Amino acid sequence: MAGPEGQQRRKRSRSATRGTAVRGVERVALKQLLKVASVACGIQFGWALQLSLLTPYVQELGIPHAWASVIWLCGPLSGFFVQPLVGHMSDRCASQYGRRRPFIVAGAVSIILAVLIIGHSADIGWMFGDRNGSRVGAIAAFVVGFWLLDVANNMTQGPCRALLADLTGKDHRRNRVANAYFSLFMAVGNILGFATGSYSGWFKILPFTVTLACDMNCANLKSAFIIDVVFITVTTYISVIAANEQPLNSNLSEEMPGSSGHAQEAFFWELFGTFRYLSGPVWIILLVTSLCWIGWFPFLLFDTDWMGREIYGGEPNVGQNYSIGVRMGAFGLMLNSVFLGITSLLLEKLCRKLGSGVVWGISNILMSLCFVAMLITTYIAKNVDNVGNHLPPDGVVAAALAIFSILGIPLAITYSVPYALISSQIESLGLGLGLSMGVLNLAIVLPQVLVSIGSGPWDQLFGGGNSPALAVATVAAFASGLIAVLAIPRSATLNPRGRK
Repeated sequence: MAGPEGQQRRKRSRSATRGTAVRGVERVALKQLLKVASVACGIQFGWALQLSLLTPYVQELGIPHAWASVIWLCGPLSGFFVQPLVGHMSDRCASQYGRRRPFIVAGAVSIILAVLIIGHSADIGWMFGDRNGSRVGAIAAFVVGFWLLDVANNMTQGPCRALLADLTGKDHRRNRVANAYFSLFMAVGNILGFATGSYSGWFKILPFTVTLACDMNCANLKSAFIIDVVFITVTTYISVIAANEQPLNSNLSEEMPGSSGHAQEAFFWELFGTFRYLSGPVWIILLVTSLCWIGWFPFLLFDTDWMGREIYGGEPNVGQNYSIGVRMGAFGLMLNSVFLGITSLLLEKLCRKLGSGVVWGISNILMSLCFVAMLITTYIAKNVDNVGNHLPPDGVVAAALAIFSILGIPLAITYSVPYALISSQIESLGLGLGLSMGVLNLAIVLPQVLVSIGSGPWDQLFGGGNSPALAVATVAAFASGLIAVLAIPRSATLNPRGRK
């Protein structure tokens, strides 16, 4: 018996070695996955500042509300081109530092450069001659930094998700846990970022940020992005050191999922050609994702602007109501992130009990109901008497904050479940994990392009507020919820080990 047992042990050893060489994975400790996922905190810190402060700031620079959403067009456009391209390149990257980490570091450096340009856009405009109310130079610098930030975010997030999938391999339960960690750190980054954006006294702590070109509001923005530089530096270092990623072995490239014939043909200009290989469940996931993001993107674009305009009744550069509303909106988004973090901790148990598709669908229906509540709150705020200093009643503000908070529940699920679903479904197609994230990203960015182009003019057509875009978001979110509950197979993610 010793001979056969020895042969079996050697066979298992060769199999394990080959699997590790091909996939670059052992059973990675959860503590290590937690450290790798921590980069999401730094990325999301800057994203939170972008979401809460930059739509109002761009209007304070003089760009009308109807065109503010167009500034965000680079996000989905760069996602359309950059993320699939980066995913394709990272699947084949032969760097001695691994496949994903070089792109994560390059993206982090680009984020730092972008936020420094945005924070100093008023000073850059002053250097190029902005005087007497003219802000052309500041607007140009802001747009360059803003678009660079979107490109950098898309360069970073895809490899981060793919790295987690690389480290968890075919263990779908562990992949969901890793994505839940990622979502948790996004929540932490959101909390810190939105808390930073809601505080109005950073210029006192960092007095050098106030200049001739940059007043107190501008200095607060600049200070917040300086803090972001520290966060992204620290979290990126922790993540790339903890990853212990193995370099790609070119001798085994033909055996790697990321080097299949399909993936080699699928460069970003041919990416649509990969759709003919997708199975029915993958198409359903992509459809639900698209409708879900038609729901989310108007809220993410105009959340603090909605609080400043519809709830506080203010206008950019007119009185203090708009600025107070924007800061209160940032506080609401901080509460949103607390709910997001709590949901992330419970998400794995919910998915095991109900199924990922059901959980995702119910969360999208909840999102739709929250948007209905926002429309009702808007109507009430416009038809009640304001209190002193023309501020809204406390009950209206409390209702708006409650809506923002509850929306953290479906947002946590949106940030986690689709990625786990797509990685568990797409491995059988022979696509690399980086490219598979790019395929999912197309289902996210195409709706965002539509919303970026259409939401501003659509809102203007009905009077200039944010309610028309929210009405469209309500319908899309409800439809995505129904489809997820009824059409995504329950067994898609409940088998944690997948196929052997």
